[in-house]
Formats: sequence, structure tokens, C-alpha cells
Amino acid sequence: MPAGGRPTVRSRRLGAALKRYRQGAKLDQPQAAEVLGVHQTRISRIESGHVTARIIEIRALLSAYGVDDPKVRTKLETLAKNANRRGWWLEHAAHLRQDYLDHISLEDDATHIREWQPALIPGLLQIPGYAEAVIDSAADFVDPGKVPKLVKVRQDRQARIEETEDAAHYTAIIWEPVIAHPAVRVDIYQEQLAHILEVGKRRNVTLQVLPISAGVKATMPSAFSCFSFDAEPTVEAVTLDNLRGSSILEGAEDLAAYSLAFDQLRSAALAPEASARLIRGVLRRSKEESK
Repeated sequence: MPAGGRPTVRSRRLGAALKRYRQGAKLDQPQAAEVLGVHQTRISRIESGHVTARIIEIRALLSAYGVDDPKVRTKLETLAKNANRRGWWLEHAAHLRQDYLDHISLEDDATHIREWQPALIPGLLQIPGYAEAVIDSAADFVDPGKVPKLVKVRQDRQARIEETEDAAHYTAIIWEPVIAHPAVRVDIYQEQLAHILEVGKRRNVTLQVLPISAGVKATMPSAFSCFSFDAEPTVEAVTLDNLRGSSILEGAEDLAAYSLAFDQLRSAALAPEASARLIRGVLRRSKEESK
């Protein structure tokens, strides 16, 4: 059972997947309960993520649902085994909101991370000075004593996109005004742009700038991240930023909508090479003006 009876991100993902396969097989919860010889309540709690299905239950349910693909079966079994695995971020749990912990959990499991950011440099790309300035700017909502800890967590998250064998594939689309107009001290701003250019050279990272000329494309929803957990970049979870934190979307219609939104943004954005040229130009001008 998830710690404290609260669904974990992984137990919710497992439950949602089992529910999709049950519905695809046109079975209801009472019929699924008959497969396991349990009360319908257990199926309901498994599908909501309040309890984690045992491996033997997953195998029986998938067989009843006609799911024979070994990759799917292995994926769900692995998800069940890791449902309550303690992640590095839980060491900081006392200082982080639960929605942020959930976001990091998704990020840590993801094979593909895609992000749209119209207001700030994405957290996965922020240097410490930029992160500190951004977090400090939210002083009305953040305890000043927590700022160093929050900066440390933000830096630790970036290990997920370092160029290693199991690194996530990361694509970020940033609106041009975020690049063109410093939101922090000029020296930090210049270091931040240089860092983006370096990270953009990694084989697993794609950085694109959405130009102002794209017009209404920049009126897309506020910042959001899409997560995939397989070799194929099918969107399986989305997080949305808001003033008080973030929320997770997992419904099929929501996932399809945000997947389409990201594809539209990516099509309207400059290619990675052109984006890097734009950033280099902005950085060069900033250095010339600050002499």
C-alpha cells in the first residue's frame, strides 16, 4: 500500500493503466474482481492508486484483459515493484510541497520530458544564481530560509538530463522574450544564456526558441511539461504550473490536448540551430552593452 494510504504517482500510473486495459476489454469492475476472487472495492482501490496491485494480480488481470505484449506486462510489473520506492527527493520532503514531489517523481521516471516555458528559463536549465533569483522573487509564497534547499533540489533534478546512458530525452521550447530580456542581474543572465548553449549541445537535449513573430502561438497555455515513460514519446502525464504549485493531468483527453499543443509549439518554434544562433546573438549584444 502506498505510504500513509495516499496514492503515489507510480501507484496512480499503474492503476490508470490497468483501468484503460480493463475498459479496452469492455469489462466492468465486478468482472475484474471475479478474475482475482476479490471484492470490487479492491479493483477500485487499485485503479485509483490507493493500493498497489501485487505482481500475481497484475498478471491475472492483464491476461483477462487480453494484454499479451511482454513489454507492457514487464513495464507494469516494474511499476508495481517501484511504486513505493524511495526517491532521492524524499530527503527534502519536509521542505517541498507534495505537488512538487510528484512532479520530480514523474521527471525521475521519464524517458522523454517535453516542456513549454513562456515566462522563465526552465528549471532543468537554470544555473544556481538564476534559480535563487527566481525563488527569491516569490518571497510572498516561499519561506526565505528554504531558498538554499530549493536551489539545491533544482540542481539535483538536472542530473536527469545529463548525457548518460539512461538520461531522459529532453526538449524545451522557450518563448523569445525569456531569452531576450534579462529577468535577473546582467552577469547572472549572461552566465545563464551561456549555460543554455552548452546544455543544448548534448545529444539527448533539444532546445528551441518560439519567436515573437509566431504571434498567437505564444498564447498557448501557461508553462507545462509532458512526460513519457517508454522508448516511444507517447505523452502519459502532464504537469501544469500555477501560482501555488503544479497539478498533474492523466486523463486521455487532457494528454491528447497537451501533446497536440506541444507539437504545435514545436512546429512554430525555430529549429535548434537557429535557436542557438538567436541565443548567441542575444548573449553577444548583452556583453557588448555591459562593457
